[in-house]
Amino acid sequence: MNPNIPSIDQLKELAPPAPVSYAPQTWGWWVLLGLLIVLAIVIGVRRYLQWRRDEYRREGLARLAQLRSRSDDLNALRELPELLKRVALSMPGQSLKRTAIPVGVSLLAKGPVHSTVSSTDATPSRAGSLLQGVAALGREDWQRFLQAHSKKPLPADFSAQLAQLAYAPDDTLRALPAPQRQALFDTCQDWVEHHHVAA
Repeated sequence: MNPNIPSIDQLKELAPPAPVSYAPQTWGWWVLLGLLIVLAIVIGVRRYLQWRRDEYRREGLARLAQLRSRSDDLNALRELPELLKRVALSMPGQSLKRTAIPVGVSLLAKGPVHSTVSSTDATPSRAGSLLQGVAALGREDWQRFLQAHSKKPLPADFSAQLAQLAYAPDDTLRALPAPQRQALFDTCQDWVEHHHVAA
C-alpha cells in the first residue's frame, strides 16, 4: 500500500462558514431603511390625525343609527335636520368664531350652545349664538352647502324635506310613507358618511 495515499480516517470535517448577517452591508441600504421608517411614521401620524378629525363623523353616524332604529318615532324624524346641522357645524374648517360645537365635543350632547363671543343679550340663546356660517344657512343656501359637500347628487328638495321634518305638524309627519322615511335616513347617512371637507 502506498503511504502517500490518504486514508479516510485522515479526513477532517471542514469548519462551517460564519453566519451571514441580515444587516445591510452598504450605507445605501441603511438610508433606504431610514426612509422607510420615516415614511411609515408619517403615514401613521396622518392616519391618526384623520381618525381624530373624523370623530364628529363617527358620532353622527352612531346617532343616526340610533334614530334609524326608531324611525317610526316622530322625535327621531324631527332630530334628523338638527343632526345634519350639527355634523355640518362640526366639520373641520367651519370656523364660526367658536360659536358652534367644536370638533371632539359629542354630537349627542343636548342643551344650548353658548357663544364665546361677547353678546349684548343678557341671556345667550341658541339662535343668537349661531349667527353666521353654516348655522345661518337657509333653505336654498343650505341645499347648496349640502350639495357642495356631497359626493353624490342630493334630491333637489332635500333642504325642504329637512325643513318639513323640523317644522311640519305631527299629522304630516305621521302621514309620511315608510319608504320616504327610509329614503331620508339613507340620504342623511350617505351625506354624513361621505361628505368631503376642504383640506
